[in-house]
Amino acid sequence: MNPPTPARRVSRLRWILPALLVIGWLALGSVGGPFAGKLGDVQANDNTSFLPASAEATEVSRLEADFVDSSEIPAVVVAERTTGISDADLAFVSDAVGTVAGTDGIAERTSPPIRSQDGQAIQVIVPVDSSGEISESVEALRAALANGPPEGLSVYVTGPAGTAGDLTTAFGGIDGLLLLVAGAVVILILIVVYRSPILPFVVIVSAVFALGLASLLVYVLASNDVLTLNGQSQGILFILVFGAATDYALLLVSRYREELRLTADKYDAMRAAWRATLEPVAASAGTVIAGVLCLLLSDLNSNRGLGPVAAIGIAASFLASMTFLPAALTLLGRTAFWPKRPVVEPEAAQRDDSSNHRFWGALANRIGRHPRRFWVATTLLLVLFALFLPQFKADGVAQSDTFLLPVESQKGQEVLSAHFDAGDGSPAVIIANGASLQQVQTAAANVDGVAEVVPVTDPGGTPKTVDGRVAMQATLTDPADSLAAEETIERLRDAVGNVDDADALVGGPTAVDLDTKTTAIHDRNLIIPIVSVVVLLILCALLRAIVAPVLLMATVILSFAATLGISSIVFNHILGFPGADPVVPLFAFVFLVALGIDYNIFLMTRVREEALQIGTRRGVLRGLTVTGGVITSAGVVLAATFSALAVIPLIFLAQIAFIVAFGVLLDALIVRTLLVPALVYDIGRPVWWPSALAKKEDLPGEAQLVGASEGDRGA
Repeated sequence: MNPPTPARRVSRLRWILPALLVIGWLALGSVGGPFAGKLGDVQANDNTSFLPASAEATEVSRLEADFVDSSEIPAVVVAERTTGISDADLAFVSDAVGTVAGTDGIAERTSPPIRSQDGQAIQVIVPVDSSGEISESVEALRAALANGPPEGLSVYVTGPAGTAGDLTTAFGGIDGLLLLVAGAVVILILIVVYRSPILPFVVIVSAVFALGLASLLVYVLASNDVLTLNGQSQGILFILVFGAATDYALLLVSRYREELRLTADKYDAMRAAWRATLEPVAASAGTVIAGVLCLLLSDLNSNRGLGPVAAIGIAASFLASMTFLPAALTLLGRTAFWPKRPVVEPEAAQRDDSSNHRFWGALANRIGRHPRRFWVATTLLLVLFALFLPQFKADGVAQSDTFLLPVESQKGQEVLSAHFDAGDGSPAVIIANGASLQQVQTAAANVDGVAEVVPVTDPGGTPKTVDGRVAMQATLTDPADSLAAEETIERLRDAVGNVDDADALVGGPTAVDLDTKTTAIHDRNLIIPIVSVVVLLILCALLRAIVAPVLLMATVILSFAATLGISSIVFNHILGFPGADPVVPLFAFVFLVALGIDYNIFLMTRVREEALQIGTRRGVLRGLTVTGGVITSAGVVLAATFSALAVIPLIFLAQIAFIVAFGVLLDALIVRTLLVPALVYDIGRPVWWPSALAKKEDLPGEAQLVGASEGDRGA
């Protein structure tokens, strides 16, 4: 037997690197995968953890610890009987609360039952340890109250602890349901796109490995207090990883299939596909990472935490898509596309042949014949949508309105508001100099929306003084989580701030909500311009031009404005949402600009590649023809995965789901498909200014390629 030749030995060794990469990712996935289910253990969903250190409510929370146990937040037990509360009702509520007092994070000391003036309701204030599992404490309290109440008595647990418990329960679907819905949607779309039962599962496995790696890193960082993770950030992380990993996979798979038609060697095909895909995918991932990391400039801890969480997710998606996926596809070869395996047919892949992309070839030809008609029409459509932007309401919503489905804390708050001062159990906290106690108390009590102001006392009943400061609690007439209560806090701060030498500060649950929203508005106004500049600079470096990046940014910003305009119509007049949190436009802008620019990057990097060979105008048409299908599929997949956020019944995530999904479709189907190609074709070579490509003459024969006359080209 003849010894193997060097070429044959090299051929036999070519499978070793892909095999090692697959084995390595299998090992990494087995370690990182379980951490996706553990992220809930390192979440911080209470509002105070979101605030910056400079917020007035944060300072009050720090000072309040000297007067009361500030690690506790109140749960309010409210019971109602429209015919009047009986002695048996009083006894039941007292006994039920007593059975859990001192256990499961519930304080031993609770208030006595307090009767409403109309005699139809009672309330009990139950302090709950905010540093523990609030949801478990609330569930234990609710379970005790559900154990045989007298017939006709309605009992609810509400207040800040009740709302926090319901919020944690709402996020409980992230680990399972969200992944199930997102995975099922991606698999279904990929089966439709590739008509293969094998390829979709390879792509999903790649996304799952990326999620495992991202979850491991986020868990380690959050558990060591390097970043702040909350339920919203976790949900967005899962969706980002699935969407980005699938988008990158679609680009690689499309180019691999294209190369398999040119060569019989699957290794050579993957090498060519990987090299051609690496730059646009790296540019896309880098743009998104740079965009979300701009959130580090936020004063709001929740925003600042989302930046690195999202960046880690995108980086993990890039690594899995550029290492595991190509390795797995190389080992599978043409089998990955079964039953429609690509066959070698070099003549079908000639540059000017669009037989493999008939729809996109026909569309490119129409754009080439009438470019100005296309970009003017699409621009007018987007401007029309954008005219509705002023109707978008982002002034915040009451915390009880954040739930899309009925929850107990909402119903309890309604009962509390009907029979008591609605702010009972969640008072505003005023810290002031002890010498000004009487003046501050009087000024606060005269504020519209304040029912009562009482000082915090020591066991002897005298106002407690710490370092010359005193604390007061102001009961509000409106629900503590309402917009009306926030307006009262603003009036209260003005009133006590005008007391000479009082140095008064106002905090408490309502002040936390107010300061959170105020900071969110500041972040929005600061970060949106910064993200725009950062993405523009990345585009300039990538395309080695100025005109094209400015053009692309302008189209994406117009698309964003159009998306918010349409969203305002849907939210206000179809879904009937009460409004939106100020952070919604910020998150929407970061994701839509960073993700929306992806499709333009995928298109324009291919256009530049083609323009170097055949000129700008023919390059535009060729680039649209060969990338049209894959980029549209990527847009549909990303929109579908973001839509999965709507399974979590919170208004914030439902709004983000709709805005990003609609905006991505708008970018993928109109901006990248019609507006950008038509504009670039109309402008021609100057679009690459000041690079040398702007001076490169188009090859002869362009008119024959698109069937257009010189007069039709416009530029």
